[in-house]
Amino acid sequence: MGLDLNAQLIEYLRAIGWAIAASIGFSLGVSIAVFIFNKLSSEIDEWQEIKNGNMGVALIEIALIVMIGIIVYRVI
Repeated sequence: MGLDLNAQLIEYLRAIGWAIAASIGFSLGVSIAVFIFNKLSSEIDEWQEIKNGNMGVALIEIALIVMIGIIVYRVI
């Protein structure tokens, strides 16, 4: 009929484990992608432009982070 308490606890722990794996994968993926993007566009200091209020550069960084997040989500 239903899952017993031990099986349910194991399912909860499995879900927590996958959530931790996804958060680690997302953080590594985003940090590597932003690092590579900064190296490829060495003539522009993106973070200084964002501090100066340049919304175009901020939107590019946001798009980069969202796309890497989607890729990491699909892989995990």
